[in-house]
Amino acid sequence: MWDSLLGSDLGAGLEPRQRLSSPHMAGKRAKRPRARRARQPAWAAWSDERLLEVRFCELGLQVEGTEIEARVERLYGELERRGLRFRPHVWLSTEWFSPDGVPGVAVPFFLAHPRLKQLERTQFLEVEGGTEEECMRLLRHECGHAIDTAYHLGRKRQWREHFGSPSEPYLQAYTPKPYSKRFVVNLERWYAQSHPSEDFAETFAVWLRPRSDWRTRYATWRGAKKKLEYVEGLMAEIAQKPQAVRCRERTESLAKLRTTLGDYYREKRERYAGEPREDYDRDLRRLFPEAEEAGASGRSAAQLLRRARPELRRAIARWTGQYRYTIDVVLEEMIERCEELGLRVFRAEEEALSDLTVMVTVQTMNHIHGGHHQVAR
Repeated sequence: MWDSLLGSDLGAGLEPRQRLSSPHMAGKRAKRPRARRARQPAWAAWSDERLLEVRFCELGLQVEGTEIEARVERLYGELERRGLRFRPHVWLSTEWFSPDGVPGVAVPFFLAHPRLKQLERTQFLEVEGGTEEECMRLLRHECGHAIDTAYHLGRKRQWREHFGSPSEPYLQAYTPKPYSKRFVVNLERWYAQSHPSEDFAETFAVWLRPRSDWRTRYATWRGAKKKLEYVEGLMAEIAQKPQAVRCRERTESLAKLRTTLGDYYREKRERYAGEPREDYDRDLRRLFPEAEEAGASGRSAAQLLRRARPELRRAIARWTGQYRYTIDVVLEEMIERCEELGLRVFRAEEEALSDLTVMVTVQTMNHIHGGHHQVAR
């Protein structure tokens, strides 16, 4: 059963649960199998520099035996409780995605081992899906794409009436409306607003989540509630129907990728860094007078920014939903300009940091393609 549901990455070596209650064990307590300590790969003890030289196909990773396995089982349990027979197959790749034409979910490699989580945080300052709650939000979202594919849901007239045409091109960036009540909120960056297919996947994720109480939460969000009610009816309609698409392909499977981790992270940083900007000077000069204008006794603005950098990064990421790496690029550019202009701080640090937070938030949003959010399906 598990092999057919999860694919060879996850299903190999698992025993069906029903065997624990087989007839010959009636009246006896099943012995708990002795936990086997997972053998650590050699690269787990390597330095970042050495690990970055490894190719993805050389990592020898699989979903089985990782925290991903337990979370996929949790996803399957949520689908079962909703009466759905659909179970997306899951495999490891470089990013979160559900490919066109494939009713399955790719999960990023770094969630398969603590050492790779550590490397991801070092290289990119955060781990997308690193907590159980965030991982489940992402799994439900990608499951929405997968079930859409499995049953050709986007071809339905009512689907298009509620969400729009799934054939609309994906734009490189989108301008969200944070206060819109036409869209649910599951992932950050108001992701439901980026494309009709993302709107459906986000709505499905909110509907699927146990104890989400969406009827109460979205009671006054007329547009979002209508979509949730439509999804509930649609899922009841397809609950026990066979899939129209049964493809078990594992697109961009880790075992087939010969890219090194170093090349992967270089490309990823370039993708999320955006274009360099040189229009910080006016705002920085408002916050920090130049040394020759106000004397040289003040503290260095660059040093203040550098010291407050981790907290600014966390706070702005929390409020904007932007990647910490993108925010850090803006902060680094501002620090460099403060040093080049010789800017100083001549007022209370708390006041200066408050104004800095506002300014960096605005500049970060401007940094993302003129105030737009990148689409990273």
